Amino acid sequence: MIKLLIVDDSALMRRQLTMVFEAEGDFLIRTARNGLEAVEENRSFQPDVVTLDINMPEMDGITALSLIMTERPVPVVMVSSLTEKGALATFEALNLGAVDYVAKPGGTISLSLNQVRVDLLAKVRSAVRARLNPGRAKNIPVTNRVKGPAERFRDEKFGQSKHPAPVINRIREEGVLLIGVSTGGPTALEAVLPHLPADFPWPVVVAQHMPASFTAPFAARLNNACPLQVVEVARPMPLTAGTVYIGKGGADMVFAKRSGVLTVLPRPESKELLWHPSVELMGRSALEHIEPRHIVGVMLTGMGYDGADAFTEIKKRGGRTIAESEDTAVVFGMPAELIERGGASLVLPLDKVAIQIKAWALR
Repeated sequence: MIKLLIVDDSALMRRQLTMVFEAEGDFLIRTARNGLEAVEENRSFQPDVVTLDINMPEMDGITALSLIMTERPVPVVMVSSLTEKGALATFEALNLGAVDYVAKPGGTISLSLNQVRVDLLAKVRSAVRARLNPGRAKNIPVTNRVKGPAERFRDEKFGQSKHPAPVINRIREEGVLLIGVSTGGPTALEAVLPHLPADFPWPVVVAQHMPASFTAPFAARLNNACPLQVVEVARPMPLTAGTVYIGKGGADMVFAKRSGVLTVLPRPESKELLWHPSVELMGRSALEHIEPRHIVGVMLTGMGYDGADAFTEIKKRGGRTIAESEDTAVVFGMPAELIERGGASLVLPLDKVAIQIKAWALR
C-alpha cells in the first residue's frame, strides 16, 4: 500500500481527490486542511507521498513544504492553479524540493477534476520512486546584458528583467542544442542553462512538458537566471545564437525555413503524441531541417519515453546526445529510455552536462 497524504483547504477537493485514489485500491489515505496539519501528519502518519495545495489558511503550501523538507523529506506533488501567480508559486515549490505539480483545473472541482485524473495518478505514482533533492536549484548571478526586443515585450507583461539580453550574432552553422525534459525539469534546467555563457555560439531549443499558462513566466524566470536571453516560442521566431527558446505549453514546436532562415514555431498539439510540447516532434523536425552532425540533443529528467526515438536517430545519423544519469535524475524515465535504445553518446550527472555542452560548442 502507498501511504498518501492529501492536503487541501477545500473539503470538496479533499473528498474528490480521496475518491480518485481510493478507486485505485492500493492507497492508504489521510487528509489535512492546511499546512500546519500537513506538517504534523508528515511526522505522525509518515506518508510515502503528499499532494499539497498552495493557497491555504493558517499555513500555506510553500511554508509547509519548506518545513516538510527540513524535518522529514518526502516526495511532494504540488496542486496549483492555472494562473501566472500559481505558476510562480509552483516554481518556488520545485526549488524547495517538490517533485512535480498538477495544474488544478478551473470551474467546479467536482466536474473538472477528471480532466487531470490520469495525469494526477501518473505523477503521484512516479513521485513515490523519485529521487529527492530538497532545494537543489539556485539562481546564479549573471553579468549585465543589452536588452533585446523580446525581453522588452516580456518586461512590460511580467515585470522588469534584472539582466538585459546579450548582443548576439546570427546563428553559426556549427550547432543547435535541443533539450528535452519533463518531471523535475524546471530545477534541472536552472542547474544547466545558467552555466552557458553569454557568448554561447548556438541557439538552444527546449521542450519542457508544461501547461500553456506556465511557460511564459517560466521563460521570464529563466531569463533572470541566465546570461543568455530566454524567450517563449509563442510565434515564429528566427533562430539566433545566444538565445534559449522555450516551447509554449499547450502546443508543439517545429522548425521551418522561412526566406532561407531557420525558424522555430509553435503549432497545435498533435493528438498522436502523449506529451506536450513534444520532445519527439522537436527532434524529428530538427532532423528535417538541420544537418544531424550539427545537432546536440540533451535528455534530462522526466517520466515516460518522449523524444527517445528521435534523439536516438540523431545519434545514429551523426549527431551527439547526452542522457542525464540515474544518479541525479529526479525521475530516470526519459534518459533511461534513450540509453536503452543506444541513443546516448554520453551519460552524465546533471552538474557535468553544461561542461560537456561548452566543450562541444566552444572548442
